[in-house]
Amino acid sequence: MKPNQRVRKAVIPAAGLGTRFLPATKAMPKEMLPLVDKPTLQYIIEEAVASGIEEIIIITSSTKSAMENHFDINWELEERLKIKGKLKEAQAMRDIANLANIYYVRQKEPKGLGHAILCAHSFIGDEPFAVLLGDDVVINKDKNATPALKQCIDAFDKLQESVLGVQEVALEDVSKYGIVNPKSAVVQGKPTLLKGVIEKPTIDEAPSNLAILGRYVFTNEIFEYLKDEKVGKGGEIWLTDSILRMLENDNIWALPFSGKRYDIGNKLGFIEATIDLALERPELRDAVEKMLLTKIKK
Repeated sequence: MKPNQRVRKAVIPAAGLGTRFLPATKAMPKEMLPLVDKPTLQYIIEEAVASGIEEIIIITSSTKSAMENHFDINWELEERLKIKGKLKEAQAMRDIANLANIYYVRQKEPKGLGHAILCAHSFIGDEPFAVLLGDDVVINKDKNATPALKQCIDAFDKLQESVLGVQEVALEDVSKYGIVNPKSAVVQGKPTLLKGVIEKPTIDEAPSNLAILGRYVFTNEIFEYLKDEKVGKGGEIWLTDSILRMLENDNIWALPFSGKRYDIGNKLGFIEATIDLALERPELRDAVEKMLLTKIKK
């Protein structure tokens, strides 16, 4: 990687089948499931854009054309809205299409996260890049707060070395995530060098309760490890394996980022995000609070 390069590009792996949300995801990509009235993927892309990302490549599959349609111009819809005098809504539709330069490449085989990122190699070239996982939505109630990805990019700008975004999780949940092993005490908002990473450990195996939560900034050297990575458990190429091999030669840092993170990959996390985001809407807040209180009293 050339010195002092800016992070301009992001990869969003979105080729998974979303089996935990069947039957909803039989015909609809899980990334398009709405949180109130906005697809999950749109929250992810808006965060990337707010973090300074200019070009995004989405790793997709043959069944997910709805994602491409959503972030394209829909002339007929816009014209119908304009005819009805709904100019604000028409502009909102155009704004979605103008969010960023978005490209798509298909992951032809379900070979895991490492392979999905490797599919973006020719798009990234020799630049550093970000990765955002669509199962992790991070919301800052303070609209002026720095987005989660931007916090990682800011750390990369100073270090010029790979950065993994982390947050603490409950000990009983460490088996769901990649858990980092820091070299020293961890301080919120400050990058910490890593000794290692372990994928989905038991509580006894976990070196900490700091989980990698869907925000990464990599130097392009990660591709050299992904290209040589052997197929592992479940017939997949695991990103964690390549991170471990990269650690033998390069520094990798963990950054505890701020913001409320929602695990959209499970039903409870999806429901929590929907409720919280609805409560943030002035036009919905009172009605949603009333509904929830009524349900609780029953």
